[in-house]
Amino acid sequence: MREAVFSSLGEGVQGARFLDLFAGTGSYGLEALSRGASRGEFVESDRRAIAVLKRNMAAVEKSLGDSAANRVCRVSAMDAVKWRSRDAEHFDLVFADPPYSWFIERGCDIFDIAERARHKCGCTLVFEMPGDRDISCPGWEMRRRLGKRGRGEPAVGIYDRV
Repeated sequence: MREAVFSSLGEGVQGARFLDLFAGTGSYGLEALSRGASRGEFVESDRRAIAVLKRNMAAVEKSLGDSAANRVCRVSAMDAVKWRSRDAEHFDLVFADPPYSWFIERGCDIFDIAERARHKCGCTLVFEMPGDRDISCPGWEMRRRLGKRGRGEPAVGIYDRV
């Protein structure tokens, strides 16, 4: 699934600033770094996942070698809904992979967070969701949907701010 996501994003990852919400072990953000993103912030509330995320970050930085020197990543240990941009930093890409139960109850909150995070020139939201659901929000347009439709299947919506 992530391969399809990053193929869809294409050159839009190169030099991008990303926000990885519900980061878990950091797979979306770390993949973005390995594909040339310039900086990012990981938001995760689970301490054990954060420990794994930090180990994964170190491994990716090591594999990137000298090219990692100018890349800045921050880990914010907090509930993703409480996230607020620090230093008026804005992001080009927002990745969101909330637990499916959270998605059903509060999925629209992700669009509000992406709105707070977005760069004035735009923002792409990559939103992982249950395959049997779709979600929309005024001001956002789904550019592409990846994955199978069906209960228990993962899907990803790629949204642009319009």
